[in-house]
Amino acid sequence: MTAAFRLEGVTVRYGARPALDAIDLDIPRGALVALVGPNGAGKTTLLRVLAGGVTPDAGKVQGAAPGEIAFMPQLTVVSDDAPMTVAGYVAGGLWRRIGLFGGVRAADAARVRAALAEVGLGGDEARLMTTLSGGQRQRAAFARAIVQDAAVLLLDEPFAAIDAAGAERLLGLIAARQAAGATVIAAMHDLAAVRRHFPQTVLVAGRLIASGPTADVLTPQALDAARRALDAAFDDALCAHPHVHDDGTAHAHAHDHAPRAPS
Repeated sequence: MTAAFRLEGVTVRYGARPALDAIDLDIPRGALVALVGPNGAGKTTLLRVLAGGVTPDAGKVQGAAPGEIAFMPQLTVVSDDAPMTVAGYVAGGLWRRIGLFGGVRAADAARVRAALAEVGLGGDEARLMTTLSGGQRQRAAFARAIVQDAAVLLLDEPFAAIDAAGAERLLGLIAARQAAGATVIAAMHDLAAVRRHFPQTVLVAGRLIASGPTADVLTPQALDAARRALDAAFDDALCAHPHVHDDGTAHAHAHDHAPRAPS
């Protein structure tokens, strides 16, 4: 099986602390992969590297081209200043197909309606995004991703603010996309859901801790190693920036303005 992505020595830094440190990773095409790790482990950064939105400070990424990728961010931001309908928001996922200034054709509108029906928002096309709950916005964001019919789906905490029934519905859609040949990589925090639904898992904590079959990765030993690795990385960042007091003594501590790596 060919690789959807191959990472060699990928390092991304935010200030002194590496968000990702020398990551070597292969993700096969057609895989269904959970990306897990403690808060601050670099999951969002890794997804953005795969999506092409973050350029590594070192190393290289090979694999799917941006045009093959649909990326669902963790937070769906909508503005009161520019009201947008649910259908208009989802149709924004088609911009590569129709162009920034292209019109939405009847076939495109049908794709949007079908995607909204799949995520449980059928009939809400004319509602404004600002009127949706957090969970409904997440489902709209998922519809925006799947309407692209991309070869690769990158999902950052796709079930945030979604109830258990809604999450199970979206998990079924994810499985269907993967069964149809798509590569799906989802940052997840619910390890029980990962064990039930994701055959492959990547565990990170600034660096790669483990990757492979989920049962082999989500062991107590590996999860403890991830926690310890993240604690050690944070301690190293503190030591790299000691504060010198007026009496000449040095004391390492975090500053409010110091850059912090996103999760």
